[in-house]
Amino acid sequence: MCGRFAQFETREEYLEFLNAGVEFAGALDGEPIGRYNVAPGTRVLLLNQREDKLHLDPVHWGYQPAWAKESGRPPLINARVETAATGRMFKPLWNSGRALVMADGWYEWKKDPDNVKIKQPYFIYHKNKKPIFFAAISRFHPDALDAPDDDGFVIVTAASDKGLVDIHDRRPLVMTREASLEWMSPETTPERAEELAHEYLIGADEFTFHPVGRAVGNIHNDGESIIKRIENPVV
Repeated sequence: MCGRFAQFETREEYLEFLNAGVEFAGALDGEPIGRYNVAPGTRVLLLNQREDKLHLDPVHWGYQPAWAKESGRPPLINARVETAATGRMFKPLWNSGRALVMADGWYEWKKDPDNVKIKQPYFIYHKNKKPIFFAAISRFHPDALDAPDDDGFVIVTAASDKGLVDIHDRRPLVMTREASLEWMSPETTPERAEELAHEYLIGADEFTFHPVGRAVGNIHNDGESIIKRIENPVV
């Protein structure tokens, strides 16, 4: 987790729901983003606050600092909330690169307990179909003409609980609206960010899920049909 998600509403709808009370630096239009199968290795709109304004920047989903690349470590797409604030890989991002990923839901693959080769994808989303915001940490240079190769972001994950653990043991870190805004603020200390991440997680009982077709497994497949419920899932 988290290896795929959906981001299909308009920029304006996400920001109106967040009700940030902070000026947005840029223009908003009514055109849906329309991505139903967002995959690692692609550029994703990352919501971040710089000084007193909110920005949306297309940032590479994945992070591989130079030292990790030199040692042969592959890019990472997620960071565990339990260790991200203190580990060598992610501490710099946690301290100064906190951001949010706007989303409408995410996908997980449930394994057959008797045959690990058999997996069934599920789409997980808020029960009220509200927008959700994944906590993310990042390193990127929005004003650079030639961005460094190690620019990127990862989604912060937490342990699943209640019904979600039946699908997967990890989930994206989704906090309350107020905590999400404080998470992004440059004035929030790394220590306070840890408190937010551990104490203001939206509970699993606010989410629901349904099985979807295997087409989501191919990054070239996209469109609204990806999130449609299917009958007779294999798991």
